[in-house]
Amino acid sequence: MTLQLVLLIAAALFAVGLYGALSQQVVVMVMMGIELMINGVFLAGGGLWFYLAPTPDGQTLLLVILAAMTVEMAMGFAAATVVHRSRNSDMTDAATELHG
Repeated sequence: MTLQLVLLIAAALFAVGLYGALSQQVVVMVMMGIELMINGVFLAGGGLWFYLAPTPDGQTLLLVILAAMTVEMAMGFAAATVVHRSRNSDMTDAATELHG
């Protein structure tokens, strides 16, 4: 697998995620699109790091960042669940007036 192929796959992931995030109105689908975009960026970063400096330090850092992003997305899904339970709607229009 070459660097060009890794970057092509990362660009495809990012493009599919961008389309999913911009074309959907359901909060969960928008968050899934954002997650795909983040995974595309991580794949591009990990691929570049692997081909330019093949030490495992960069990949370890990306795994730590990915774990932090997973927790962040879980909190986002929890917020989407709270909005769905309180307003009986899962559309992004229902989440416009969120405040603490």
